[in-house]
Amino acid sequence: MKISVIVPCYKGEKYISGCLENLLSQSYKNLEIIVVIDGNCDRSAEIASQYPVKMIVLDENRGLSVARNIGIRESTGDYIHFMDVDDAISRDFYINMAAAVRNTGADVACSGIINEKKAYKCQIFNKEKVVSSARDKMRITWVGKWGYVWRYLFRKSMLVENSLYFEAGRLIEDLPFSFKALYYADKVVTVPNTAYTYRVNANSILTTPDPVWKQRCKRDFAHSKSIIRNFSKEHNLTVPGVGYNFGLIPYLARKFYMNTAAAFGFRCF
Repeated sequence: MKISVIVPCYKGEKYISGCLENLLSQSYKNLEIIVVIDGNCDRSAEIASQYPVKMIVLDENRGLSVARNIGIRESTGDYIHFMDVDDAISRDFYINMAAAVRNTGADVACSGIINEKKAYKCQIFNKEKVVSSARDKMRITWVGKWGYVWRYLFRKSMLVENSLYFEAGRLIEDLPFSFKALYYADKVVTVPNTAYTYRVNANSILTTPDPVWKQRCKRDFAHSKSIIRNFSKEHNLTVPGVGYNFGLIPYLARKFYMNTAAAFGFRCF
């Protein structure tokens, strides 16, 4: 089973080497690593060319959504994983994810999350669990609030058959993508003791103090929320995270929710 790993890269010369070394050191070797250079504006392409990866260089910055969509189009793997250039995964990440989908036939595998800055956004699964109902798929992953696309392994044919793509020109673009993908997946499997490490950098778009970008983030967040609400109404879904404020979950409410969700086999830090 081949896994295509799509790595969009915009001004990522500081991180690209570490990212590719992380991927090439994986215990699972049947990987197709696709680096999409989103605007050839630094040394990222030069650095990536020194590694055995497939590289696509865009002449101008076209945005994360376009880079990911091109990666999907050019991929040849059975499953797809999206990796951000400044994040990290453990050495056995793909071997655990691949084993889970191979053993269960799931369309989507869901890993845990380690957020280095925000402990309330960390989640590690205790056991492998397969879910198939729309409500259970949404509840176990909390995808209505956490649409992080990088925590999932997607069957490519499922994405193609349902014409799933990232909306160009938007931030928070992975939220509706992940939500729809989980809805269309026949089965979703949680992968125990396997996590994706999300790193928050000072120059991140989502953490910039620039008021223009902050306003754009707020606008695009509302846009993504609207897409999910409309999709939920269309498919008669009532799931956690839909119809609620997409800001921070109050700590006590979240703690109560997690205590009642133990049957699904996951815990949070």
